[in-house]
Parts: sequence; structure tokens; C-alpha cells
Amino acid sequence: MKATVNHALLPSGLSDVLPPDAEFEADALDRIMMVFASHGYQRTKPPLTEFEESLLAGPGTAMAAQTFRLMDPVSQRMMGVRADMTPQIARIAATRLKSAPRPLRLSYSGQVLRVKGSQLRPERQFTQAGAELIGARQAAADAEVVALGARALQRLGIDDLSVDLCMPTLVSTFCRESGFPEDTMNDIRRALDRKDAAAVSELAGKIGTERSETLNAMLSAAGPSEKTLNTLTALELGPMARLEVETLSNVVALVATATDNVSLTVDPVENRGFEYHTGVTFTYFATDVRGELGTGGRYESGETTSGKEPATGFTLFLDTILRAMPRHTEERRLFLPMNTPAGKAGELREQGWMTVSGLEEVADTEAEAKRLQCSHLLTTGGIKEIEPQEES
Repeated sequence: MKATVNHALLPSGLSDVLPPDAEFEADALDRIMMVFASHGYQRTKPPLTEFEESLLAGPGTAMAAQTFRLMDPVSQRMMGVRADMTPQIARIAATRLKSAPRPLRLSYSGQVLRVKGSQLRPERQFTQAGAELIGARQAAADAEVVALGARALQRLGIDDLSVDLCMPTLVSTFCRESGFPEDTMNDIRRALDRKDAAAVSELAGKIGTERSETLNAMLSAAGPSEKTLNTLTALELGPMARLEVETLSNVVALVATATDNVSLTVDPVENRGFEYHTGVTFTYFATDVRGELGTGGRYESGETTSGKEPATGFTLFLDTILRAMPRHTEERRLFLPMNTPAGKAGELREQGWMTVSGLEEVADTEAEAKRLQCSHLLTTGGIKEIEPQEES
């Protein structure tokens, strides 16, 4: 007996976005991009796929394991489907826009596809929106992008917003200034990634009690920004590590000044997910919402004639953002009986109505409007609100 094919079955991590959620997402994306544009970020649209040697270069190296690959039937070269859009923006800045004045402010939005999801984000295909500030090293540049993302999220009605800032290079800088060998640095990194204070203490025989206590102080300092930065400032650190703490402190202070009603926290030892970053990084969260709303940070953009450019930016994840947004109001769908004048229909749409036109004469227009899930009906006496259909 021939098996029945389930045409609604999709691969793990992929899903259809149905009405009204698809419209809700599109509206949220439009509002995000309007915030970016209002701050001088110009929209860019890279392709969905490109040759893997360019897609996986520079910051794209970190996404190699998450990238789908396929053969281009025209050139017979391997291509990759983008798993993140930031590397594409870095490529565009270093090539097509290499002569544009710096700092360069670019924004983008689009779908990405990943080989596998994570525990917090099982989705493998989702929409990204982001902004990149390329060609500026100042702490003010980091603060600008952190605040920009926060404003975009608040514009969507997400009020219980927090930003967790990190300096993923701080631990490695501390280890290099302490003269630790590579294998010892790897042991430290693994222990800190697990948030395992006991494992850090056990390394005292290799690195000395004082340095293991310093690392554990960094580990336990994570929390509200003011408390964490006070702890870090009091630690005995080398000149380069101390400079990184000062940079982080400056960025936090500037972000606090530029934002309202945003909780700022700092985790000085977090590194996972920020492997290619070279400075301050950050993650957006909302209370009681699974997963991060977006992530970003400082990195080195594409190669130019004068070397790699400093850059900072962020990516917002629309799937998580929609879970954090307030529930949208019901759509005002107005049923127009057949033969409603086109001019009248156009006038109603100009007033903000979503119109649904009848395609044939029916005996009961109100019943037809209900069947088509309309909230209102155009009658000879005006617009009539329809009682919602009772659920059976």
C-alpha cells in the first residue's frame, strides 16, 4: 500500500509563518528599519547566497560550521547560504563601498539559514535585522550602536529591556600579560565557560593562587554594571587588561546616558558566541522571554588597502522579538458587498480599513462577512460592527 505523503511536514527548525503573524512580523521589521534610518543608517541588501570563500572570510569564519553549502551550476564553484548577514556587510564595506566616507553606517534585514538550531533558538531559518558602524574606534561608536538597538526594541513596545555587556578579550589579555602558556589558557577558558569557580581554583597550582583568585573575582563579579565595574577596577591587572576595563566602563557610562529604562549588566568573562569579536560585546534580553533578542559587538571588518577596519554593530532576531512584543490588536477587516463602487472602496482604504470585497451576490451579507473573518460590514446605512463568531 502506497504511503500517504504529509505535504505539511517541514524539516526540523523550519516553519510556515501564517496570518496574522506574517503581517505582524513585517510591520515590526518596518518599524525597526525606520528607527535605523532615522539615525543615519543606510539600508543594504546582500544576496542570499554567495561564494563560500567570500562568505566565510573575516568575521564569517565563525559561521562556517553553521553554513549550508551547495554547488553553483553556472560557475561550478561552491557557494554558501548565509547563516548571518554581518559578514556580508563587512564584505560590502571593504569592496563596493571602500571609497565611501567613514564612519560608514549601514543597516540590513533578511532571512538566514543555519545548519542547526540551539537550545534557546531551535529555529534554523529566521529573519535578522541589524546595523553596522564601520570605520570608528571610539567608545562613542560602541555606545551608539548599543543605544540604537535598544531604541528600536523599545519602539516595538518592549519595555522590560536589559542589555548584558561583555569584554570577551579581557580574560585572554589577562592570561597573556601573566605569561600563561597556550594549554593553560585553554584550561582557564573551559573552566570560565562552564562558570566553574572550583575548576578555576584547582588551576592555582599552575597559575598561582593570586591569579586564580583574580579570575574567580572576575567570574563572580557578573551582575549589575556598577557593581561589576567597581570590582574589576579594584583588581590587580596588567596595563592592557586595565585598559580594556576602562574601555568597557566608558561604553557603559555612555550607554546609560543615551538610554532610558534599560537595565545594564556586565559579564566580564563571557566569551561564547563572541569568538571573532575584538572589544565590547552586548546581548539584548527581555524579562520572561526565552532567548536573546539580539547580539552585537566590536570586530574587525573586511580588508582594505590600509588593513582591517574597526567596526561595531548588532543583529536583532525577529522570531524572539515577536515573542517579547505586546499582543497586537485585532485587524479591522471590512467586508464590501459585491458592486461596491471602486471610489468608495478606495476612500475606505485611505481611512485605514483593510477591505475584503465580495465576489458574488449573497442573500446574507453579514453571514458572508463572518465567514470571511471580517470585523465590520459596509451597509447602506454605513459601517456596521459584526459580533464575533462564537467558538464551538
